[in-house]
Amino acid sequence: MAAAVARIFERGGVLLAEAGTGTGKTLAYLVPAILNRERVLISTGTKNLQEQIFFKDIPALRDALGIPFTATYMKGRANYLCLHKLDRLNEGVGMAVNDVFLPIVREWAIRTETGDRAELEDLPEDVGFWSEVSATAETCLGTECPRYDDCFVTQMRQRAAASDVVIVNHHLLCADAAVRQNAYGEVIPACSRVIVDEAHQIEDIATQYFGYSLSNYRIDELARDVERVVTAGIVDDGNNEIARAVERLRDHSQAFFSDLAFAHRGSGRVKSEERVRATPESLGQTRETAAELSGALDVIESTFTLLPKIRQNEVDTDGRDDGIKEQIAALARRAGEVRDELRVLQRAADDAYVYFVEFRGRGIFLRAAPIDVSTIVRELLLDRMHTTVLTSATLTVDGSFDYIRSRLGIRDAAEVRLPSEFNFEEQAILYLPRRMPDPRSDNFATAAGREVIEILKRTRGRAFVLFTSYATLRAVQAIAEMALDYPILAQGAAPRSQLLKQFRARPHSVLFATSSFWQGVDVVGDALSCVIIDKLPFASPADPITAARIDAIRACGGDPFGEYQVPLAILALQQGLGRLIRHRRDRGVLAVLDPRLRTKGYGARFVASLPPAPLVYDLSAVEAFFSD
Repeated sequence: MAAAVARIFERGGVLLAEAGTGTGKTLAYLVPAILNRERVLISTGTKNLQEQIFFKDIPALRDALGIPFTATYMKGRANYLCLHKLDRLNEGVGMAVNDVFLPIVREWAIRTETGDRAELEDLPEDVGFWSEVSATAETCLGTECPRYDDCFVTQMRQRAAASDVVIVNHHLLCADAAVRQNAYGEVIPACSRVIVDEAHQIEDIATQYFGYSLSNYRIDELARDVERVVTAGIVDDGNNEIARAVERLRDHSQAFFSDLAFAHRGSGRVKSEERVRATPESLGQTRETAAELSGALDVIESTFTLLPKIRQNEVDTDGRDDGIKEQIAALARRAGEVRDELRVLQRAADDAYVYFVEFRGRGIFLRAAPIDVSTIVRELLLDRMHTTVLTSATLTVDGSFDYIRSRLGIRDAAEVRLPSEFNFEEQAILYLPRRMPDPRSDNFATAAGREVIEILKRTRGRAFVLFTSYATLRAVQAIAEMALDYPILAQGAAPRSQLLKQFRARPHSVLFATSSFWQGVDVVGDALSCVIIDKLPFASPADPITAARIDAIRACGGDPFGEYQVPLAILALQQGLGRLIRHRRDRGVLAVLDPRLRTKGYGARFVASLPPAPLVYDLSAVEAFFSD
């Protein structure tokens, strides 16, 4: 693999490299990248992999190669502390001045060199306080910020601009490309060579970033930030005009999102779907409240654009205004951006996008996502680079790169496939139960629960049980908890990192989880000796993005099931089963409960894509495997 990467670095172009687990692909692409002696951008699927490369692989290579080089890693802005926001809280300005986490962050701010919240192990992952002190793009004052030179984001950019190896994640890569597309300035320093690890994720992440999104949360945050500048005395609201404008904004926002929810879920057509497709007709039911919300945003924008004076006592003696003018201008800009996106989303007029409403807890999101990202990925990533390496353990379907080529707009590319170095014939078995009901039937969850119990008795716990839906997870969990004494952990009970820590620490644990645990999770050794998957991970055809892509393929005369749905599910299944064997000493059983692997014609495509472990159909074979 290192030789293939070196060749593509020398001549330029695109390399597609599938490297099975255990091949050492990270070192294989880092060595030629560093020896090339030009800046290279590495993009990973997760922040964890970023940190592994920076803190583990880079120091090892620095020692081994004997070549001086510099490296830095970059995360999205919201991962970093904003010193200006912290200063305001320390001055007693803001709603979070009495938050219990403020002293922890204040003490850490003095000693941290990076401002990266990952250093704060005592700060819960989902704590709301972080948004009060994080360096978000919407609240950034840029070069006019009084703490610009000290800013952790500024320093991160400066380190990256001086580094030979810059390590980012796909979210930042796509966010940066979207920023460049909209001419708002660059975040990642200029590079002509990029290596995209976990490249099978790129289509999904690009879909998130190259669209439009408006939520009740976003408008609530704008309203709160407007109130803050009044409460802090930054602007004078003697006539309460701003307070009334904020009240109107909140009222019209509530009315619009209530109408949006009723138009797409309240009629009873949808009960459990998180995403519901929106059409010009369904959005027409919100036309009046959308216009009123747009008007309320107009008022906020014009008020802060024309705001005549700043309180003079806020202006420093040296003539600087402590970023006040920029705060005011930022609020005007944000209100205008939200209004413009509302108008685009409300029209739902671009055939290249699919429009949908997403419900998450109390959040209501109106979104537009590109149906096909291949042109976007090609123009904004591939065509801008002299060299692009796309690698993953799962890039091929039916032994070919054709699927990933079509989805990412890849035309000419060199290819290399490298099998895993693990001996699956000895390290694993693949268990497919002989008798399971159709996964769409009402009794599937009960049958799955019984099968899971029998498998876990033979593996003595030590398992991931991965589901395609929360409903089946909860049903099987309830059955298993009554029959098993092993510690059972379930997604949602604690943050992901905490669940994994508990799983590793508690012998014979069982983790019940859904899609977010199917990839990017490493548990080496006896702690994980079994991975059970309930159903083939087909994307729901009721999902608006999936449905739109199916329609687009069908409109071109293609076969959406064979060309899109099956390949996508094969890659997801490979990722899920890939959690088991992470080291040459690992042993375990892979189990797929879905009978369609045996009963449907397309099942052979799935089986052919699975690790080359012996196929077994009886629990006695599972028992014998662990008694060896």
